[in-house]
Amino acid sequence: MNYLALVYYQEQQIEAMTEQEWYDLNQKCIRCVEGLTQSGHFIAGQALQPTRQATTVRVRDGETLITDGPFAETKEQLAGFYLLQARDLNEAIQLASKIPPAQLGSVEIRPIRQLPPKDEGALS
Repeated sequence: MNYLALVYYQEQQIEAMTEQEWYDLNQKCIRCVEGLTQSGHFIAGQALQPTRQATTVRVRDGETLITDGPFAETKEQLAGFYLLQARDLNEAIQLASKIPPAQLGSVEIRPIRQLPPKDEGALS
């Protein structure tokens, strides 16, 4: 089964790091991905730019509304994701606990939901 591990941390805490601390954290993440890849658990993943680089899009009553920044202020911000393959939730939890930013913030794990096959007879 595939699980999405969403990595959250407080951007202020990251911004307060020294250049060396930030470098070291990124190197730990790279080694984590290498280990997950070697064990066959890593499918994909990416780090995200800070929320100040975000754009939020909503459509209301047919009108597209664009807001700079995240949709809502939160204590922790989404920093990236890992798409993992695991036997079950217990293994996904075990894998997520090894993601280095889990020591600074949190990692939310969600099973991937499969969409039903396209109904070829339906109108677009």
